[in-house]
Amino acid sequence: MVQPIPAAKPIIGKEEREAVDRVMQSGMLAQGPEVAAFAQEFGAALVSGRACVATNSGTSGLHLGLLAAGVGPGDEVIVPSFTFAATANSVALTGATPVFADIEPTYFCLDPQAVEAAITEKTKAVMPVHLFGHPANMTALQAIADKHGIQIYEDAAQAHGATWKGKRVGSNGALAGWSFYPSKNLGCFGDGGAVTGGDAQALARARLLANHGRIQHYEHGAVGTNSRLDALQAAVLNLRLPLLERDNERRRALAARYREGLAGIGGVRLLDVAPGAEPVYHQLVVRTAERDRLRQHLLDRQIGSAVFYPIPLHRQPALLRLLGAVEAPVAERAAAEVLALPLYPQLTTAQVDEVCAEVRAFFGG
Repeated sequence: MVQPIPAAKPIIGKEEREAVDRVMQSGMLAQGPEVAAFAQEFGAALVSGRACVATNSGTSGLHLGLLAAGVGPGDEVIVPSFTFAATANSVALTGATPVFADIEPTYFCLDPQAVEAAITEKTKAVMPVHLFGHPANMTALQAIADKHGIQIYEDAAQAHGATWKGKRVGSNGALAGWSFYPSKNLGCFGDGGAVTGGDAQALARARLLANHGRIQHYEHGAVGTNSRLDALQAAVLNLRLPLLERDNERRRALAARYREGLAGIGGVRLLDVAPGAEPVYHQLVVRTAERDRLRQHLLDRQIGSAVFYPIPLHRQPALLRLLGAVEAPVAERAAAEVLALPLYPQLTTAQVDEVCAEVRAFFGG
């Protein structure tokens, strides 16, 4: 090996530094034209012209979107058990109850049958997560939502630019939450997020809540928070948004290289791609019963990897009190088997081949 291969590698180049310096010299460090420009362009480019409120994190985007949509105490929102805690936390922070449903075993998004079984008279919405950049089955989930008269709120934090049957994620449900954490397909220099939606009135309320409920200077019409995206992060995102499609295509090409390089290894397999889905590979995830040993093997050879969600949400101590015992066997197995291999636009095909060779060596291939 010539040099280590990290699990993730945020881009911090000359252009990004110049963008940050430009904002610092302008003196407009909070809100301002950079934030407004990003919110407008992100909505136009990623979610079919829907309104966008830029926030200080993906969690804030989800939380404020739920509040603006009227989710609160007495409501239930169905969420997958296998995802990051922010999905359920955003529901709990409104006073509503997150109800955990299992994932399906092929691409790890919400199982429509599990969603149907979890619906009660208190169900307000379903929140699918487009996990690891793969879109959830929006056709089946929308049919269930229409049948029961409930909403779909998308957690699109990991799937910037992914599509389901030709339609971009985030433009299917009533609203969508996004994260711009540095490792995301569209990332900034720290925390950042957004909420998008087709209901202009609800998005206007989310914008109000994100800015202390301020109607005008020192006049507040609602109890809100300080959840605004700062101008430094917006400047970086404005620079990177036009490059998103190029970077996503690079991720797809590298994922195809991984599929070729790992084909035929009995002890490991990549997640499937659903018919009608075009993922963006936020993570390149494999499944193996030898997860921990394989990870150590790679680490010994200076190859990074990452374990995601080893404790499913229905077993998280902070969330156990919200609901009784939950059966989610697919999520339990995923939590024990998932390993993410290096994948980012700067990764070379030679490095992918090197990772594949070490995985093959571990399994004796």
